[in-house]
Amino acid sequence: MSMKGIAIALAMLFCATIVQGVPMSKGGRCLCIGLGVTAVKMADIEKASIIYPSNNCDKIEVIITLKAHKGKRCLKPRSKQANLIIKKVEKMNFLQHQNI
Repeated sequence: MSMKGIAIALAMLFCATIVQGVPMSKGGRCLCIGLGVTAVKMADIEKASIIYPSNNCDKIEVIITLKAHKGKRCLKPRSKQANLIIKKVEKMNFLQHQNI
């Protein structure tokens, strides 16, 4: 094998190891795109969902479903309202597991 052939084989081997170690997507497939809103009127909230970090998304997401089919909103996870909602949902889940 010539020096040119060896150099090409080494370059291909080097590229293959680099490509294999590069992650396809850093954040995964989060449902909330962007920062989200700071607060939503409490009277407009129909349901609150909390999605914890997983393999698909590396951040916590607080998704609010609005009444009267007005859609969904993502709250900033570190906002005051989001923290209150997270605590309330966790408390409700804890109480449900205690009654089982």
